[in-house]
Amino acid sequence: MVDYLTTITEQLGIPLALLVIILIWSYIWKLLALWKSARKGSVIWFIVLALINTVGILEILYIFVFSKMKCFELKMKKKKSKTKSKKRR
Repeated sequence: MVDYLTTITEQLGIPLALLVIILIWSYIWKLLALWKSARKGSVIWFIVLALINTVGILEILYIFVFSKMKCFELKMKKKKSKTKSKKRR
């Protein structure tokens, strides 16, 4: 594994420590964005964020911009309220 990382860093021309920092940075933002999209019920965003790696750029944009926009939200609240009203009867 170390030989593989050494080869990658030599080909990219960046130090191993910088590569590790970039990976940690990316995964932290990805996990936060995935968590937020799952909590909001944004299935499409969850899939996009899980499949596309942008070193945290798309994830940061989702957290601070797109998640606050109403047009990107699914209508999960209506579905939840319908199921709750059926259970009460």
